Amino acid sequence: MQIGPYPLRNNLIVAPMAGVTDRPFRQLCKRMGAGMAVSEMVTSNSLLYGSAKTRRRADHAGEVEPISVQIAGSAPEMMAQAARYNVDNGAQIIDINMGCPAKKVCNVMAGSALLQDEPLVGRILAAVVQGAAGAPVTLKIRTGWDKEHRNARTILHIAQESGIQALAIHGRTRACAYHGNAEYDTIKAVKAQARIPVIANGDITTPEKAKHVLEYTGADAIMIGRAAQGRPWLFREIGHFLATGETLPAPEVEEIHQVLLEHLDDLYRFYGEYSGARMARKHIAWYTRGLADSAGFRHAMNQLETTRQQLDAVNDFFWRTRERGRRLVYVDASHLNTPHLEAA
Repeated sequence: MQIGPYPLRNNLIVAPMAGVTDRPFRQLCKRMGAGMAVSEMVTSNSLLYGSAKTRRRADHAGEVEPISVQIAGSAPEMMAQAARYNVDNGAQIIDINMGCPAKKVCNVMAGSALLQDEPLVGRILAAVVQGAAGAPVTLKIRTGWDKEHRNARTILHIAQESGIQALAIHGRTRACAYHGNAEYDTIKAVKAQARIPVIANGDITTPEKAKHVLEYTGADAIMIGRAAQGRPWLFREIGHFLATGETLPAPEVEEIHQVLLEHLDDLYRFYGEYSGARMARKHIAWYTRGLADSAGFRHAMNQLETTRQQLDAVNDFFWRTRERGRRLVYVDASHLNTPHLEAA
């Protein structure tokens, strides 16, 4: 698959997730098999460009290419400015957020709320394509506003006419949020009419589900979000399964420990002592979910204030877990991101 001038090494893409897909997480997922990772969304409000958070999000030093940055907003001119700002700061691909269902985003007519106003969608897309100064622009949407208004095919046509170079579709409507099951019929219908690459997203949690979604929809790629939280090796597992039809064994506790330590080191370096310790808490919780005694460990972890305390606690926890001779094994897609334990 290719987006603009950028060929991807495979068709496995990390979904943009607010507060999750920072540079350390993107780099980790790429190292473990993802072909591309989209950044957490950056607001188009130019007043925030000078904030420490915005500067950090625009820091792509050493990041594996291509570098894709997602922007969000509802004012075409401001979105165009945000595109130019991020291109000037290292973004190679600009992604537009019209898929976020969060109320605080939709209440200001951004994210998936924009799907209700198709003329505005067209103006935003055209403005961003122009503002991106030649960098390819992609779009992420949902299937529609609600089940009675699935307008993804209409948005596809607007996107293609505006110069959008790839379209990612989450298989739920705005009204669905993350409830119920993703549906892929709409994605399949969009792909059948598309002249640009289509990326399928939603409830892709196992290698088998990834293969099914690709085959059923005909999509050019798949995008994985929540299932990769605390489980970045999922991209390795999917890539191997798609290439060989074979299922890789679940990672040993020792590997999980090592991956977590490398992730924590990158987080601490990226955010610093205070913010790094706080950002690390949720990742530690995701990595240890399903391991014996992890509930009590996670509760205690949230009380620790320093990176040194966190590292000591993580090392102690995994030492005790290895002593039990346990392996972490993930169950099927009907139990999203919910692991169980099995004797090694």
